[in-house]
Amino acid sequence: MVKLSSAGLAAAVMLPTCAAFAPASSYLTNTGMKSLVATNMIPAELVTEVPAALLSAADVATTAAAASSTNLLSFSDQGQNLAGIFFQASLLPYLGFLYFLSFRGNRTPNLGNFGWQYLLLFVLGTIPSGIITKSVYGLSLANVDWLHGGAEALLTMTNVLIVLGFREAMTNPSYNENGSKYGNTPKFVAGGIALAFAATCALGTKLGFEGHSAFLYGIGNLPVDTVTSLPFVMHSEPENALSIPTWAIHCSSVIEFLFAMDIIWKFSETTGNEKWKGLTWGMLPLHASGICACTYHFFYNPSSLQFLVELQAFFTLLGNLTVAIAAYRIADSNGWNLRELNPFPKSEVSPEGIAIDEAAALPYNVMETSESELVLAGKLAALTIGSSYIIKYGELAFDLPFSENGVAAGAMVFGIPAITAFLYYNRGKEETGEGFSLPSFGGKDGEGLSMADVKKFGVSGTLAYVLTELAFWAVAFPVASTALYQTTGHWPDVFNDNSDRAAVLAFIFTGANIARLLVPLRLGAALALAPWVDENIINRGGASEE
Repeated sequence: MVKLSSAGLAAAVMLPTCAAFAPASSYLTNTGMKSLVATNMIPAELVTEVPAALLSAADVATTAAAASSTNLLSFSDQGQNLAGIFFQASLLPYLGFLYFLSFRGNRTPNLGNFGWQYLLLFVLGTIPSGIITKSVYGLSLANVDWLHGGAEALLTMTNVLIVLGFREAMTNPSYNENGSKYGNTPKFVAGGIALAFAATCALGTKLGFEGHSAFLYGIGNLPVDTVTSLPFVMHSEPENALSIPTWAIHCSSVIEFLFAMDIIWKFSETTGNEKWKGLTWGMLPLHASGICACTYHFFYNPSSLQFLVELQAFFTLLGNLTVAIAAYRIADSNGWNLRELNPFPKSEVSPEGIAIDEAAALPYNVMETSESELVLAGKLAALTIGSSYIIKYGELAFDLPFSENGVAAGAMVFGIPAITAFLYYNRGKEETGEGFSLPSFGGKDGEGLSMADVKKFGVSGTLAYVLTELAFWAVAFPVASTALYQTTGHWPDVFNDNSDRAAVLAFIFTGANIARLLVPLRLGAALALAPWVDENIINRGGASEE
C-alpha cells in the first residue's frame, strides 16, 4: 500500500476508496479525473468543485510520497525480509574471511587476494541498482536486465581476478622473484568496470533505458522472427527474460567459480599446505548460491519461486561462514595467533614473527601447465557463450521453465552442487585416501580439538568453555525473534501464539544443527579465553588455583 503525505491524503479522501489505491500517476490530475468521470467512478459535478490548483498540488504531493515509499521499498527488499537478513548477516563472516586470507604467512597471491576483496564492490553495487529498479521501474533487480547484467559483471570480474592470481602463482616460474607479469593491469581493468557500472547507474535512466532494456543493448540476441522460426521452439520469451549478455555473465560466473575451486584445490600443492583444500570445500555453498540465482532466472523470476532467493541468501551466509573457517584454518596452520590482532607495530625480534616472515618468503612450488592463458580464455569464452545460447533459447523447447515447478527448481539447486561435492569427494579419496572430514582447529598431531584439551586448563578451561557456550546460545532467541519480526512485522508471542512459538523453535533448531559444525571453533574460543579467565576470574586478587 502506498503511503500518502498529509496533503495527498486530504486529496485522496475526495475520491472513492478504490481510486485511493490506484497508482499515484493515474489520479488527482485533470486527465485522471476525466477518466474517472467517464467510467462513472465519481459524479461529474464533483470535478468542477475541485480547483485545478489543488489538483496540481495534490498530484505533486502524492507523487513525491509515492516515490519516497518506493525508495523505502527498495531498502525493504534489501533488509526487511528473510533473504535480506541472511545477506546482511553474511557480511561480517566475509570480512573475517578476508582478514584471515590476507595473513602474510599464507602466501596468498596478491592478485587473487585482491579478487576476493573486489567482491565487496559487487555487494556495494547491488544497493544503488536495487534502488533504481524499485524507485524508477517498480521492479526487482532480477527483472531489469541492463542493471542486473551490469551488477553481475562485477561478480564475474571477481572470479577472473581470483583465477588469474592463483593460477599465475602456480605456473609462473619467475613469480617469486619478479612478481606478477600482469602488473597492475587487471586491477585497473577491474576499477574501470566498476566506474563504468557506477556511470551506468547514474546516467542510464537519462539515456532512455527502460525497465526491460537489455544489458549491452542485447548484443548477440537473436531476432524474434528468427527465434520463432526455430523448429524446436514451443514458447515465446516473456519480457523479463535475460538477454544473451546477462546470461553470459551468469554462466561465466558459475564456470569461473568452479575453475577457481579447482585452482585453489591445486594451490595446496603449490604451497605444500593441505589446508587450502578446505577452502575449496568452503566455497561449495557459495557455488550453490550461484546455482540458486541461475535457477530462478531459468524459470523467469516468478514470485511463486521466491524461496530460491531466500535459499540463495542462506547459502551465501553459510558459504561466507565456511570460507571464513577455512581461511582461519589456513592462517592457523601458518602461525597466526591472537597476538596478530594487536593493532600496534609488532616486535622485529619476536621469534614467532620472524618464523612467520620466513615462511611467507618461501617460494611457490611451480607446476607445469599444458595450455596458455590465451587458450584457456578461449575455452572459457566458448563454453560461456555456448551455455548462454543453449539456456536462453533451448529452454523455449520445454514446458518446464514456464511451469513454476518448485520441486524441479529444488532438484536443480541441490542436485548440481551435490554432483560437484561428489566429484571433489572422489578426488580427495584418490589423492589422500580420505574423501572428506570435518575441519579441525588445532589439537595434537592434527587430531583436532576436544574437551580433553579444554580440561587441561583445569577450572579455568571449564569456566571459559561455559562462558563461550552461554555467549553462543544467548543470542539464539533474540536472533530468531528478530528474524520473525523482520519477516512478519511483529514480535513473536511465544506464550499465546502457537505459530510464533513453532517458528522461533524451528529457527533455533536449524541454528543448533548448523552450530554442530562450529563446535571446534567454540572449543578454540574457550582455549583462547582460558588464560584470561585464569588471570581475571580464578586468580583475581592474588588467589591461586589448586
